[in-house]
Amino acid sequence: MGSVRADKADRRTINRMKVFDLACEHGHAFEGWFDSTEGFESQQSRGLVECPVCGNASVTRKLSAPRLNLSTPAASKNDALSPQRVQQLWAQMARHIRENTEDVGERFAEEARRIHYQEAPARGIRGVATARESEALADEGIEVLAFPMPDAAKGPVQ
Repeated sequence: MGSVRADKADRRTINRMKVFDLACEHGHAFEGWFDSTEGFESQQSRGLVECPVCGNASVTRKLSAPRLNLSTPAASKNDALSPQRVQQLWAQMARHIRENTEDVGERFAEEARRIHYQEAPARGIRGVATARESEALADEGIEVLAFPMPDAAKGPVQ
């Protein structure tokens, strides 16, 4: 995985972003970083602001104290495990899984076996398996991870 290097001008822009507390109509709370209030309103009116959990574009600003990202303070213990932070990490993990695996759908157990027994090329896959199929895979020494994907992460990668 590569890294992106920001020059000084980019860092100044990032360090001066406004942080808004947002929520979708389903109650998922998340943060949005914008260069200005007008920037948020412009993106919202064009349907560019979506909930990272469910993909809903009906997003509103929650009442909160104004906050500017002027530096990078260390996270406190309370921030580390807030429900908002957990949702954010879950959405990031779902996106990473979607972007780095092949969706084999209902054929998950079959394809996992083919990869394990070197009958198919080794690669990351995702899909659907019943509890019985997952248990049988584990009995064969094939490790699987059950991870609930948010609806917004089930579509194609943009």
